[in-house]
Amino acid sequence: MKVTETPIPGLLVVDLPVHGDNRGWFKENWQREKMVAAGLPDFGPVQNSIAYNAAAGTTRGFHAEPWDKFVSVASGRIFGAWVDLREGPTFGETFTIEVGPDRAVFVPRGVGNSYQTLDPDTVYAYLVNDHWSPDAEYSFLNLADETAAVNWPIPLTEAVLSDKDRAHPRLVDVEPVPPRKILVLGADGQLGRALRAELGDAAHIEFAARADFDLTAPDARHWRAYGTIINAAAYTAVDAAETAEGRAAAWAANVSGVAALARIATQHGLALVHVSSDYVFDGSSERPYREDDPISPLGVYGQTKAAGDAVAATVPRHWIVRTSWVIGDGRNFVSTMAGLADRGVDPKVVDDQFGRLTFTADLARGIRHLIETQAPYGTYNLTGTGEPASWAEIAREVFALGGHDPARVTPVSTGEYFAAASGPVAPRPRNSVLDLAKIEAAGFRPGDWRTGLGEYLGG
Repeated sequence: MKVTETPIPGLLVVDLPVHGDNRGWFKENWQREKMVAAGLPDFGPVQNSIAYNAAAGTTRGFHAEPWDKFVSVASGRIFGAWVDLREGPTFGETFTIEVGPDRAVFVPRGVGNSYQTLDPDTVYAYLVNDHWSPDAEYSFLNLADETAAVNWPIPLTEAVLSDKDRAHPRLVDVEPVPPRKILVLGADGQLGRALRAELGDAAHIEFAARADFDLTAPDARHWRAYGTIINAAAYTAVDAAETAEGRAAAWAANVSGVAALARIATQHGLALVHVSSDYVFDGSSERPYREDDPISPLGVYGQTKAAGDAVAATVPRHWIVRTSWVIGDGRNFVSTMAGLADRGVDPKVVDDQFGRLTFTADLARGIRHLIETQAPYGTYNLTGTGEPASWAEIAREVFALGGHDPARVTPVSTGEYFAAASGPVAPRPRNSVLDLAKIEAAGFRPGDWRTGLGEYLGG
């Protein structure tokens, strides 16, 4: 078995071994394990259809369908032609090849496909990864389009065509097929706002506040139209999670909500981007935490994030993005320190917890990188780069950058800081430094947190 790329991205030709003897022949028309190993996408077919054409010259197309398609021949031969009708630089790219029982073609969503039978009594089959629906949205291209300029073995004037196929538009009039949709949940939070700025307002990007989205509604979306869900929603009130009410809310958002998303993503073959936290670790390590280090959360918040990670990891296509000390548009440690400095307040700040700041703009940029490059699925640490610091050191940086005396910040231990606390206090990891080698190997270089801090305060 051999899988060969074509000039149209994602359109793949598969050479199939055919075993014959005096009784006829046999082939494995679809063998998931072997084909995925050879380079075919694990596209999750759900429907198998068969087309029979009695006469040579029967021609269908061009149809660009809203699903992926695996086309093979059971009897006879066909001439296949494909034109990329998706948005992007390869719009209009054409590829043709003859297909018999020893060859199949994987056709990605949005690529227009057409087939002309070369033999009488031709039978070809195709697997698709969505059920046919009369409401499905197609794009079409005229078989005689001068730009595609397909050299049909049997001229279209002699071919058998339907009236609908004769009337399809020329390429200049075709509306390009947009990418699969991306749904961002938690669009009203710090990271959600950064994702909105990073991803823009393209028609295929949807943003939803977590409170406005009912995960239990069975038909909330036509999910096959989507490619990715980004879960930027979470319960992050670390200390409140230690109360009875907060514990229930944290488990509902960080575990039950993730479980609902995981079911949707798995059922419909979507990619799930799930944002995790350094709080899944207890902070006792003397080195930066790697993605495969054993988790050991200290408090309720960390426990719910660890449980959410375990659920998200069950999705075949998942990116778990583990981060720490997030700073974005809204109330956060840096904005609080800057406000205290301006008001003449001299704070006491913890000096025995160490980590790196992560700015939401950097986090959003890294998430986009994982999606667009289709980086290998799994867990990735993503924080700012640079030498780690304590919260007290960061507070002094904030004061200095604002033109204030950094000595106004008094360093204290965690125990001293919370000694007079009136309510529950969650345990914090001492070491929140995450190892960034894996995401850097995937081609993404996070920004230095100190540079980011200057830009954040200067903006």
